[in-house]
Amino acid sequence: MDLKKYVALVEDYPKPGIKFRDITPLMGNGEAYKYATDKVVEFAKEHNIDLVVGPEARGFIFGCPVSYALGVGFAPVRKPGKLPREVIEYAYDLEYGSNVLCMHKDSVKPGQRVLIVDDLLATGGTIEATVKLIEELGGVVAGLAFLIELEDLKGKEKLEGYPVLTLMKY
Repeated sequence: MDLKKYVALVEDYPKPGIKFRDITPLMGNGEAYKYATDKVVEFAKEHNIDLVVGPEARGFIFGCPVSYALGVGFAPVRKPGKLPREVIEYAYDLEYGSNVLCMHKDSVKPGQRVLIVDDLLATGGTIEATVKLIEELGGVVAGLAFLIELEDLKGKEKLEGYPVLTLMKY
């Protein structure tokens, strides 16, 4: 299936010069959404995943159905102030700003094999931060799965040594 048919290009969003790849048409098409989810599930099964982690918010949208299909738990990674219990946090730069991500201190158990799922790999900052959080808690990042990779931004270079699945490249 050509998933690119279900991705809309939005020019100058969220600021001038950015070409935003909008995946909401893909999410709105049951067949395309299922296909993309099934591809990530296949990848996860090859890497013996114990837990799925997704950064907010689109990591939730794709990570939760993968978690459900695998019969494993899901742990969210969120912005400060969004998680109600004790957290660890990591600050990083985005392609158009900076951010801090947080994770509950008890969401990953030492030795758990974790799959990180997100919609987009751009500069790699969000995923690099997520990897750092998981590893700080003793988890093993066993794979990373993305719907889209923006190759020109070279985010994959930050992920050397980790198995990576990308369903679409721009």
